Amino acid sequence: MSTDSETKILTYGAAMLHAIAEEMRLDKDVFLMGQMVNGGGRFKAELGLAEEFGDARVRNTNINEAFMAGCTVGAAIAGMKPIVNMRYGDFALIAADEIYHKLAKWRYMHGGQFVLSAVVILPYGSSGGAGPEHSSSLEVFGMHFPGLKVVMPSTPADAKGLMKTAIRDPNPVLFHPVSALAFTRGPVPTQAEFLIPFGQAAVRRSGTSITVVTYGSMVQPSLDAATHLAAEGIELEVIDLRTLVPLDWEAIMSSVRKTHRAMVVHEAVRTAGPGAEIAARIQEEVFFDLEAPVSRVAGKDTIKPQTVRLEAHCIPSASDIEQAARQLMAI
Repeated sequence: MSTDSETKILTYGAAMLHAIAEEMRLDKDVFLMGQMVNGGGRFKAELGLAEEFGDARVRNTNINEAFMAGCTVGAAIAGMKPIVNMRYGDFALIAADEIYHKLAKWRYMHGGQFVLSAVVILPYGSSGGAGPEHSSSLEVFGMHFPGLKVVMPSTPADAKGLMKTAIRDPNPVLFHPVSALAFTRGPVPTQAEFLIPFGQAAVRRSGTSITVVTYGSMVQPSLDAATHLAAEGIELEVIDLRTLVPLDWEAIMSSVRKTHRAMVVHEAVRTAGPGAEIAARIQEEVFFDLEAPVSRVAGKDTIKPQTVRLEAHCIPSASDIEQAARQLMAI
């Protein structure tokens, strides 16, 4: 990763746009597909791309996710580097065969005769009462199907650095931006070679009491909880995974060996969510370093309501994380 310190304040969505534009300038095989992308797309996240690169490389599609994913597979097999924006990660299920079978498996099934360089953008999570079919957290699906990489950026800088790495990767990548973070702002390195390696977690806050393993939408609530708990003498170490496949197991285990307590926090539902696998691996690998059971703070096992007020009760808050931490320390 480049160490150039020059930055610019950008929104989360604009940081992704910058990454895509930079890679399109560097590589003529990179192109973008999606609904309304030619006109700037949802939240104007692709604004200006069509004017710079033309209709052939910024292609509008109809509302047919299976078609979009199928075109992505075909283009990748032909040697192109497609990026397809599904707008809502929920709709990956409409394109499940093309994503979880074709993209994930066809390089292996064809004996490695071709690469499958492709990025499928699947925004996830709650975003102001968007409703049951527009607010899901389906990142665990990518963990279930070998052959895919799964990316979960939590900051504008990570949105850029991870997107650039995803576009250059010879394997298919499921890129899950946080819907609720689209307009959050932060410093983003401006250099074209700013890349964040996959499988390299970031320690967002150091601590000695509890290791908090999290990603995406739950990084900031975890940091907020850590700030409040510090006044009580509870020091959380907050680890932002950034990618679920590959997953930085060494960063997790090293931290747990230091703190002797672990908590996994995510917006996805608790039952069979990513935290279940992470908690199980911690239990298997560093059991004798633990002074308490591994805790999980996750979304409710319920359908997301289409109201902001009720939606907030379905996902973890900083207060929920604080309460779980106090309970963990009391054991």
